[in-house]
Amino acid sequence: MDRKLTIQVVAMPSDANPDGDIFGGWILSQMDLAAGVVAQKEARCRVVTIAIDSMVFKNPVHVGDRICCYAEMIKVGTTSMKIKVEVWVTDKMTDDRRQVTEGLFTFVAIDENGKPQPVDRREAEAKKQAQRDLEQKRAEHGIVS
Repeated sequence: MDRKLTIQVVAMPSDANPDGDIFGGWILSQMDLAAGVVAQKEARCRVVTIAIDSMVFKNPVHVGDRICCYAEMIKVGTTSMKIKVEVWVTDKMTDDRRQVTEGLFTFVAIDENGKPQPVDRREAEAKKQAQRDLEQKRAEHGIVS
């Protein structure tokens, strides 16, 4: 599985309390957006969040910090997908990076009526076939990878 930078945004004053600490709900919404990007790319249809496993905030986030949401597909079921999201921040003054939180999001693929539908696996199967074709060509030419 590949963990990919999915969303990167700067925390602004409107996302903070009067002391300059970023609201946890704002961070959660960024995570949900990041997970949704990964889920929709896999499902190739509408997706909805149905669950978020527990989250613990390990470090504070301040106005001006750069928020980086890294997301990766953990599991694809018939209609559902589990996506892990990690949030890291880069301090605006020191460039120090630290993990803020992580969570496991469950999404369901839905049709135009809002009913669950199978996740489209065409893209995943095409990637697997391309990898098999590449391995076969390498083997035919005696290339070891």
